[in-house]
Amino acid sequence: MQVTAQDVADAAVAIRSHVLRTPTIESPRLGEQLGMRLYLKLENMQYTGSFKDRGSCLKLQRLAQQPEPPAGVVAASAGNHAQGVARHGRRLGMPVVIVMPQNTPFSKVERTEALGAEVLLRGESVAESTTYAKQLAAERGLAFVHPYDDPVVVAGQGTVALEMLEDRPEIDTLVVPIGGGGLCAGIAVWARHVKPEIRIFGVQTELCPSMRAQLRGEPMPVLRTHSLADGIAVKNPGVVTSEILAELIDDVLLVDETDIETAVQLLAAQQKVVAEGAGAAGIAALLRHQALFAGRDVGVVICGGNIDRRMLSTVLLRGLKLDGKIAKLRISIQDVPGVLARVTQMIGAAGADIIDIEHQRLFNNLAPRQAELDVVMETRGRAHVDQILLTLEAAGFPAKAL
Repeated sequence: MQVTAQDVADAAVAIRSHVLRTPTIESPRLGEQLGMRLYLKLENMQYTGSFKDRGSCLKLQRLAQQPEPPAGVVAASAGNHAQGVARHGRRLGMPVVIVMPQNTPFSKVERTEALGAEVLLRGESVAESTTYAKQLAAERGLAFVHPYDDPVVVAGQGTVALEMLEDRPEIDTLVVPIGGGGLCAGIAVWARHVKPEIRIFGVQTELCPSMRAQLRGEPMPVLRTHSLADGIAVKNPGVVTSEILAELIDDVLLVDETDIETAVQLLAAQQKVVAEGAGAAGIAALLRHQALFAGRDVGVVICGGNIDRRMLSTVLLRGLKLDGKIAKLRISIQDVPGVLARVTQMIGAAGADIIDIEHQRLFNNLAPRQAELDVVMETRGRAHVDQILLTLEAAGFPAKAL
């Protein structure tokens, strides 16, 4: 293998003063719910919000220490890798160019520029951006910084495991999201060195299981990157990382979009941890494959927290709806004065809080003197919604939850 445990140990010393030693916290409530002892490595707390700080820090330091350092560095990324490279390039006084796909959200462009990088929007995908970035590297004499398929970057990411197992040596199972494989490969190198019997599972989405197919020698399926966990929706597994993972991990588990969404909701609601979709993939794997982890001491890497606020809001509201904490009722009424006030008073008296209400007379198949109310309300949960429906029905207002 191209990465050794000594490489990881050396990386930990090299980056110690420049990245956060993130906490590994116990999550007793969620662990009890899942039937295990659960520990979370909070890489979402890094300065740029993800573990990418580590590998970027080490790689740029090594480049800066060369007898003839490059004129600068260039990377292709639509997110976390871009910010890690930009941050440490600025710290080391190295010019940084980041090539992003043309459809990259402006918020990501703005955050990367705020860290001192020159951002160029080129290509329709990260793959096309990468091609342009490599051309730019040759033209300008820049060093291309790969997000995962580089032994130095892998060693930097492996420091996550070094910290986890120092802080929580009782961990007997690690669950790690996999995109290109840099994080999981680095973790596997260190974990197998200090605890050969440890179990290591990678996690990928059903939409983009590229590394799983690679490791199993299966035909590459149709890969789709439009996922809540877009940070691990990587079509091209690394060569360096594939070699390491094939030797050192137990399996790659798959999760679907519902699993990931539920994991984001659980982390926010129960642990008060904000995770992006990729960052919550490990928890999604525990939900989907619970029997594999029953009774174990499980360490999960929350690898990033850079979720768009609008997306986070949508995910959390969808969770409230699923739990019945936000409900929408359609209520049939006689379209006469005073009925609307009576219905809203009944809902309020039942302990629900009305958020929105729409009085519909035209776009339905009811008789002219009838109408419908669509009422969105906050409740205590499903049982409370059922109680309100029964109350309305008893008062002569047929209603159903939408």
